[in-house]
Amino acid sequence: MAISHPPQPEIHQKGRNEGQRLSGARILCESLIREGCDTIFGIPGGVVLPLYNVLLDYPEIRHILVRHEQAGAHAADGYARASGRVGVCLATSGPAATNLVTGICSAMMDSVAMVAITGNVSTTVLGKDAFQETDIVGITMPITKHNYLVTRVEDLARVVKEAFHIASTGRPGPVLIDIPKDVFQAETTFHYPDKVDLPGFKPNLTGNAKQIRAAAALIDHARKPIILAGQGVTISGGQTELLRLAEKIEAPVICTLLGLSAFPESHPLSLAMPGMHGAGYSNKAIDECDVLIGVGQRFDDRVTGKVLSFAPNAKIIHIDIDPAEIGKNVQTDVPIVGDAKRVLASLADEVRPNQHTEWLAEVEEWKRQMPLTHIRTTSQFLPQAAIRMIWEATKGDAIIVTDVGQHQMWAAQHFWYDKPSSFISSGGLGAMGFGVPAAMGAKVAKPNDTVWAIVGDGGFQMTSQELATIAEERIGVKIALMNNGYLGMIRQWQEIFYEKRYSSSYLGGPDFVKLAEAYGIKALRATTPEEGRRVIAEAQAFDGPVLCDLQVIAEENVYPMIPPGGSIANMMLEPSDRD
Repeated sequence: MAISHPPQPEIHQKGRNEGQRLSGARILCESLIREGCDTIFGIPGGVVLPLYNVLLDYPEIRHILVRHEQAGAHAADGYARASGRVGVCLATSGPAATNLVTGICSAMMDSVAMVAITGNVSTTVLGKDAFQETDIVGITMPITKHNYLVTRVEDLARVVKEAFHIASTGRPGPVLIDIPKDVFQAETTFHYPDKVDLPGFKPNLTGNAKQIRAAAALIDHARKPIILAGQGVTISGGQTELLRLAEKIEAPVICTLLGLSAFPESHPLSLAMPGMHGAGYSNKAIDECDVLIGVGQRFDDRVTGKVLSFAPNAKIIHIDIDPAEIGKNVQTDVPIVGDAKRVLASLADEVRPNQHTEWLAEVEEWKRQMPLTHIRTTSQFLPQAAIRMIWEATKGDAIIVTDVGQHQMWAAQHFWYDKPSSFISSGGLGAMGFGVPAAMGAKVAKPNDTVWAIVGDGGFQMTSQELATIAEERIGVKIALMNNGYLGMIRQWQEIFYEKRYSSSYLGGPDFVKLAEAYGIKALRATTPEEGRRVIAEAQAFDGPVLCDLQVIAEENVYPMIPPGGSIANMMLEPSDRD
């Protein structure tokens, strides 16, 4: 049975406390409430105990006790992506703070608005190697959008205001606030600032009108245009504007891995994910297009492959809110710095309506020749078939959160994303262990939505302790565990590039059903396609968390595949192409 909550001390009623003398711990809580924070994922420790002592007086803030700080950061990430608000995680000093690093780095690479709060030793012993002292500000400087070490309680309210503003404005990203223990304990008169004064931080949102006109002129004369849309479209809320532009100019839309759900996949203009494990027809369209409109994405190496061979015939328009991304990887003909939603709206107003009947017919022929979503008929339980079963059981109305590996690619290929903001994954960092805690955070943010975590048995075992959190907090996540006994993507590379020398890629594994049941979570097992369909339907219908141990074929590979550093000329559509 599920773990019961321990008895809690009486929660005292509080006022808004503006102008009152408060401790740093209370100032932090008051500030978080003013920023709309309703959930913190964290674990207590010595230097943050003053904060935990007063958290009980703030019922507006739900504290979720995770079982590892890395999971707390991933949960805050999933919460932020699902809700569109800032995710918050909390850790004590030393090893707890360093355990946040992977989750902070993943949020940085995927442009996720997060505030990570860490405690540190008292200011009187900072720099003296006190017990569990760590320079977490120095450690995280390269992987945060900004960070703070607060040494005066008088600065704390302002810092919180700035941190939430920086995390969520422009290109989102994580901000870290490091607070020594004596700052939590010190008192000052509490005044929360009305506005942020950061003269050096003024993201450009609107886009340059001259550049938008130049882009429109290119698009108006294009014969083979395509749109390559990334997560920036989702972050900006620009799905409607993207649809309007695509339909007006009749351009196929390709979504990157993190861009999935930015454009409805059931739409006739929708093409599948491109790149290393993308659709052959999407890669072919990029190879043949004459104008490529990149929006809210960074021309990542997993998309471009060999850069010199990427879109060789195309003039490239690049729209991004971060000027540092434009021209970084791919030479750009028309750069536009601005918010994706605003720039897409302006561009859709500026371009002429157009039809590209011959181009669309050409793309449709490639789709016929190189189908992505065909699943071969077999009595074996294929992981691709399991993904399709989840799509059928949910009718596409679900938030899908993946871990990293083969199952991540199959989830991108075989679940069709029409629902906005419905795909969450660690894309840039590729952090194994992301799936379960991020799904937990997404479900907390969207309690009325169905949330499926699709994970491999390797990544699952990196954060499986969060089953305890899921059980205690009664978080109704459905977990599809693609259990093939291997580190699947590692095994695939070893098979293809290392002559099947399977060095340390076989996992074996525990009885995952028993493991879940030990935590008080309903668990089901399937070893055949028939059992898989029944188990997934039962999990979907169950009101509460479920783990589905889906024992899929062990040596199945993800195709298509472009070898690292290769181009579309090296694309393997199926196993026979490896020769």
